Amino acid sequence: MSSLDESATTKAEWRNTLLEQRREVDQTTRLAEAAALQEAALAWLAEHPVRTVAAYVPVGDEPGSPDLLEALRAAGLRVLLPVVVNRREPLEWADYTGPDSLRGAGFGLLEPAGQRLGAAAIGEAGALLVPGLAVDRRGVRLGRGAGYYDRSLPMAAPGAPLIGVVRDAEFVAELPGEPHDVRMTRVLTPRRGVVPLPV
Repeated sequence: MSSLDESATTKAEWRNTLLEQRREVDQTTRLAEAAALQEAALAWLAEHPVRTVAAYVPVGDEPGSPDLLEALRAAGLRVLLPVVVNRREPLEWADYTGPDSLRGAGFGLLEPAGQRLGAAAIGEAGALLVPGLAVDRRGVRLGRGAGYYDRSLPMAAPGAPLIGVVRDAEFVAELPGEPHDVRMTRVLTPRRGVVPLPV
């Protein structure tokens, strides 16, 4: 677990520190971590009866790579990706059918261009790969602050693993959390792979 938590107390301080640290990661490290995340995710999914995965397209310095989406499809899995509707609504979802199915969207995101399946489609996922800036040992996840996943994750299927995807240094002892926060039930990091939570 990281010692980042010794230097930050509020969510805003955490976000600033984590975003700054992500900007400092070199491309070679990013690529190696993305490959490790992909290998660990595929190995975990191969051991679980999952047919549909809710995932995301990493942008900027987010951990992971779009290559994971292709690898999930190659493994025979259906992949759902989020679509931002507006700042007050939960995410909608659409099927990922290949790199050509992605288009540019707001906030520098890439989204699937196909038919929108609505917000409730998240409930079809047998496992969810959730982006975040950090996850703590209790399962508290720190996002970027827009609240999209906070509004969407309560609609996930009961018992579907919620897997926060972060760098190793972003798996920390304790984050500031709220009672309404939806806790991750797993964390995925490049070195540790998929770890059940809480620990």
